[in-house]
Amino acid sequence: MMVWRVMKLLLWALFILYLACFANGFTPQDMYLIDCGSSSDTKVDDRTYLSDKSAAKYLSTPQDILGTTSSNSITSSEDAQLYKTARIFTGTSSYKFSISKSGRVWIRLYFFPFIYNNFNMNSASFSVSTQKNVLLGNFTPKDPTMKEFLVNVTSGELVITFAPSSASFAYVNALEVVSAPDSLITDDAVTFNPSGTFHGLVNYTLETVARVNMGGPLVTLKNDTLWRTWVNDGSFLVSPSFAVTNKSLIGSVKYPGGYATEDIAPPTVYGTCTKMNSSGDPNSKFNVTWQFNVELGFQYMVRLHFCDIVSDAADEIFFNVFINSFNVAPDFGPTVKVGLADAFYMDYVTPLANNNTVYVSIGPSTVSASPDAFLNGLEIMKLNNSLGSLSAAVSEPPPFRQGSKKNVGMIVGLSIGVPLALLVALIVFLMRRRKKQVRLGHTKTWIPISINGTASHTMGSKYSNGTTISTASNWSYRIPFAAVLEATNDFDESWVIGIGGFGKVYKGVLNDGTKVAVKRGNPRSQQGLSEFRTEIEMLSQFRHRHLVSLIGYCDEKNEMILIYEYMENGTVKSHLYGTDLPSLSWKQRLEICIGAARGLHYLHTGSTKAIIHRDVKSANILLDENFLAKVADFGLSKSGPEVDQTHVSTAVKGSFGYLDPEYFRRQQLTEKSDVYSFGVVLLEVLCARPVIDPSLPREMVNLAEWAMKWQKKGQLEQIIDPNLVGKIRPDSLRKYGETAEKCLADFGVDRPTMGDVLWNLEYALQLQEAVIQNDPEENSTNAIGELSPQVNNFHHADYTPSAAEMSHVDDLSGVSMSRVFSQLVKSEGR
Repeated sequence: MMVWRVMKLLLWALFILYLACFANGFTPQDMYLIDCGSSSDTKVDDRTYLSDKSAAKYLSTPQDILGTTSSNSITSSEDAQLYKTARIFTGTSSYKFSISKSGRVWIRLYFFPFIYNNFNMNSASFSVSTQKNVLLGNFTPKDPTMKEFLVNVTSGELVITFAPSSASFAYVNALEVVSAPDSLITDDAVTFNPSGTFHGLVNYTLETVARVNMGGPLVTLKNDTLWRTWVNDGSFLVSPSFAVTNKSLIGSVKYPGGYATEDIAPPTVYGTCTKMNSSGDPNSKFNVTWQFNVELGFQYMVRLHFCDIVSDAADEIFFNVFINSFNVAPDFGPTVKVGLADAFYMDYVTPLANNNTVYVSIGPSTVSASPDAFLNGLEIMKLNNSLGSLSAAVSEPPPFRQGSKKNVGMIVGLSIGVPLALLVALIVFLMRRRKKQVRLGHTKTWIPISINGTASHTMGSKYSNGTTISTASNWSYRIPFAAVLEATNDFDESWVIGIGGFGKVYKGVLNDGTKVAVKRGNPRSQQGLSEFRTEIEMLSQFRHRHLVSLIGYCDEKNEMILIYEYMENGTVKSHLYGTDLPSLSWKQRLEICIGAARGLHYLHTGSTKAIIHRDVKSANILLDENFLAKVADFGLSKSGPEVDQTHVSTAVKGSFGYLDPEYFRRQQLTEKSDVYSFGVVLLEVLCARPVIDPSLPREMVNLAEWAMKWQKKGQLEQIIDPNLVGKIRPDSLRKYGETAEKCLADFGVDRPTMGDVLWNLEYALQLQEAVIQNDPEENSTNAIGELSPQVNNFHHADYTPSAAEMSHVDDLSGVSMSRVFSQLVKSEGR
C-alpha cells in the first residue's frame, strides 16, 4: 500500500511537471502600461496602468499637458477608465522603453477625443512612429478607439514618437508595450496571384485591422492570454441569411502539438463557428462571405482559424476557401489536416490591395456528399510597405538606427529538482513532436538541389530529405559539427555578432587559427530554409574577390550551418554613421564603391543568366582587414530574365530607402533594380547619413530625393559629409554625382549597367588622384546629371577586366564557395 501511494505521488508530480513545461500560457518579459494624463494608477482587469507621474521616467522630452474629461459615457467596455484622461503634446515627444528580449512586442494606443481647455481633440492631427516604422500618419481620432500594432524589436530600446502635424497637437489616452510570443507570427505564409510562399514576415510590423470570433460572443482581454479582443462576425457578413451559428463546443477544443496554442487563439474562438445555412439541402450552392475594409496600396496577412466542431468521424467535411476571388484552399478538409476538434490556423498574404475591401468566403466542394463549410475565427493584419510605413498619408519611414552592441542572453533550461522527472518530460515532448510529424505526413524539407547536372550525394538530416551537393565539389568543405562547436566555444552567446531571419551568427576560430563567421540555422525559421536553398544555388555559380566567400558547411546533428570568411572591418554603413569608427577618406570610399560595383557587375554578367542581388545596401557591403569591399547577403537573390525576356515578375523584396520605385510599382525585377539601389548607396557614402531620416525637415527625409535636388542645381558639394569638405577634387565629385544621378533614373532603361557604373567610378578615382592634362572631361560642358559620352556609348563587350581582377576569379568548373553572407557582422540584417 505504501509503495502504491508513493507511485501515485510520483505520477502526480510528473503530471504537474508536464503541465509546467508545456503549458501554453505566455508570460511577457516586458510589460509597460500607462494611463496617460491620470494622476493615479488605474487597475483594469487585474492589470495596473501607471499614472503619468509614475511613467514620467519614460518620457524623453519635457512633459506637456494633462487632460481629463468628466464624461461618463465614453465607452461601456472594461477599459473605459483608460479613455477619461489624456496626455497632450504640443511638440514632438517620445516615450522610451527598455526591451530586455529582442522579438515581437505589442503596441496598443488608446484614443478618445474630448475637449480640454482650449484643446479640441476632435481637430488634433498627428503621426506616431517607432525607430523603424510610421504607425499612424496625419491621424485624427473621431471615436473611442484602440490601435494595435505588432512590432519586431531588434535592439534593446523601443522609442514611440508622437509628432503633431503643422499647427496642431498630438495626444494619447493610454499606452501599452507588452512582449508577445515570437511564435505568434511565423516567418512564412501562402501567397496567391501569383501563388507561392511569402518569406520574411518576421521583419514586418503589423497593424491589426480585424480580429473576429465567428459564431461566438465578444472575447474580451480578460479571456485571452495575450489581452486581445475578438468581436462577433455578424456585422461583417455580406448575406447573413446564408450563415448559421453552430452549437458551441468550447470544452471540446484540443490543441495538438505543433499547431495552434491558446496564445494563437483562445478556446472561445475555436469552440464556436459560423457555417453554411444549407439546412441539409444537397443542392445548396452558395458561399458565406465576410467583408472587411482595408487601405489601398498595402499587403495584408489573413489568418484563418479552423477547428472542426461540425462534422463527425463518419462524415468529414470538405469545402473551398476564398480570399477575394481566389480559391486559396480548394477541397479543403480540416480533419485531414488534424483531428476532430483540433485547433489550427492558416496564414495568407494578399497582393497589394487595389480596392478598399477584402472578402473572405467559404463554400461547398464537390468532394463532399453534403454541402457544408465553416470558419471559426479570422484575423487581418496590415503589413508595412516597402518604406516601413503603415500609413499612406505619411510614407517616409524612420531610419534604421544602428543598435548598441550587446550580448544576447537566453534562458536555456529549467532547473528541476528530480532528474527523473526531467527525463520523463523530455520523452513526452519528443513523442509529441514525432506524433506531429506523423500527422503531417512529412517533415520540413529542403528541395534537393542539383548542381551543374552532375551526379550527387545526399546529406540527410532531420529537417532535410536531402540537400544535394555535386560530386564535383570538394568534400573538404564539409566541416564536422564537433569542429564547429570547438570554433564557436560551444556556440557561446557572448560570441554572437548578428541575428537574422535564418538564425544567429557567431564569431569563431578554426583550429588552424582562421577567423570565421558561423551562421547557425534556426529549425523554426521558414525564411532560413528558403535562404539556405537560395544561397546554395548561388554557390554553384560564382567566385569572386568582391563577393564574400564560404569556407564550409555542416549538416549534422539536425543542424544547418554555413561558415564564412570573417570580415574584420564590418559593414560600410558602420563606417559612415552611427558609430565612433574613424571617418573614411574620399579615396577609400571610392575604392570601396569600385569594389562593390565589380562584385555586382560580376553577378550581372558572370553567367548566361544574370543574378540580381535584390538587397543592395551599405549594410550588405562588408570590409575585410584591408578595407577591400565584398558584397554579401544573397538570401533574396534572384536569377535574371531569360534571353527573350525583359524582366522577372516577382513579389517586391528589398530594404526601404534603397528599393527601385519601378520594381515597386510594377513588381518587375531587372538588373537595373540593383543599379538603382547602388545609386542610393553612392549618395549614402558621399553624405554619410541614413537614406531615410524622418527627424529631419520634410524635404531632407529621403536622401535620394534631397541629394538629387542639389545635384540638379550643380551644388552637390553643399551636402557632402563634413569630413570630406575641401578634400574632393571638383571633377571627381562631378563625375561621381553624375553617376549616382544616372543610377537613380525613374525608369530602368535610362539607368546605366553596373559595367557603366564601374567605369565611371574608376574614372572618378583617377580624377581624384591626379589632374589629367588635356582631358576633354576637364572642360566638359555636359549638363549636371548626364553621363559622359564614354559612358553613354559603353557596352559590355567593351569592358575588359584588368589582369589583377582576373587573377582573383576562381575556376568555375567545380562548386564555387562564395557569394553568400547573411547578416554576419551586425545585428542590422533584414
